[in-house]
Amino acid sequence: MKNYIDLTEIQKKYKGSWVALNDDLNLVISYGSDANSVLEKATKKGYKSPTLFKVPKEIIPYFGASFI
Repeated sequence: MKNYIDLTEIQKKYKGSWVALNDDLNLVISYGSDANSVLEKATKKGYKSPTLFKVPKEIIPYFGASFI
């Protein structure tokens, strides 16, 4: 079972932009330079609570630890 979502293609296409994704996180509903306008465009398309995030300009490896 796949328990991750590959956003590589979204990162390549929307570097540095804010994006709104559908509930399945597999479709970009809207994108832009600021979160408010992206959310407004998505809600006008009928999405009540899309997932918003800022796409990084570059992918940087992260090695972390949990101390729980």
